[in-house]
Amino acid sequence: MQTVLITGGTGMVGTSLTQLLLSKGYQVIVLTRQPRISNVPNLSYAVWDIDKGYIDPSAIQNADTIVHLAGAGVADKRWSKKRKQEIVDSRVMSGALLVKYLTAHTHQVKTVVTASAIGWYGPDTEQSLQYGFTETDPVDAAFLGDTCKQWEDSVKPIETLGIRLVTLRIGIVLNKQGGALAEFIKPAKFGLATIFGTGNQMVSWIHQNDLCKMILFGIQTASLKGVYNAVSPDPTSNKDLIIAITKKLRGFYLPIPVPAFVLKIMLGEMSIEILKSAKVSSNKIAHAGYKFDYPTLHSALNDLL
Repeated sequence: MQTVLITGGTGMVGTSLTQLLLSKGYQVIVLTRQPRISNVPNLSYAVWDIDKGYIDPSAIQNADTIVHLAGAGVADKRWSKKRKQEIVDSRVMSGALLVKYLTAHTHQVKTVVTASAIGWYGPDTEQSLQYGFTETDPVDAAFLGDTCKQWEDSVKPIETLGIRLVTLRIGIVLNKQGGALAEFIKPAKFGLATIFGTGNQMVSWIHQNDLCKMILFGIQTASLKGVYNAVSPDPTSNKDLIIAITKKLRGFYLPIPVPAFVLKIMLGEMSIEILKSAKVSSNKIAHAGYKFDYPTLHSALNDLL
């Protein structure tokens, strides 16, 4: 039985991934800040402390694969200077800590699957609107682009240890538990379609089940290495996304435009990302053999709503 060690395993994606891995017969170790006891077969917890630079060495020694999902929520709080540093540090320091332990300790880790994000990419260009951003496109100079660059760089040394590294640049995750969809649903329940800015900005999304299945694909597919976009093949505009959600819930919709300047007042610098258009291509992961369960927005919303 193979053992998968997960950082960020208590978050929405991590919890869903843990359930998937257990159902497939894996042993799972989840890193947590506080000691926890598991009463679930094949699931255990181990302590780590990023600030103190500590991971329970037995967790590293027992793992065959590491899935690195840890990172403070980008949209959880307004972007103060302090919060932006937390967003960066939670990713970079945790990545560097994994590298340190994999370098210093005896282990049997063969594969690391790490999260990144499509914040890597800048606003759409004529070319990206036609073909979608691909994994070889340059990093954006804005805050999220720089964060993604530091995030990916923090775990890059893992490759020099002879470990297969798979990096997933994750789009907007749609799930039943919360996140972006929960926020979209709040006004949609009343038939109000709140459209941000022009509404023309492209949203590259992925169903949470597909994301977890893609991580499993990364674990199981020995030929997979390098960077892959974790997005559906059906990016959609903000306007079409919000209207589709509202119509699905209520059967009708009343468009409520939220002008860009209002978003800037409400959200500050974070509004730039809400208003940014980023059409991202899923071709590389599809060509590698991944089959989407929810390839279209219609199929995803039918499952989620």
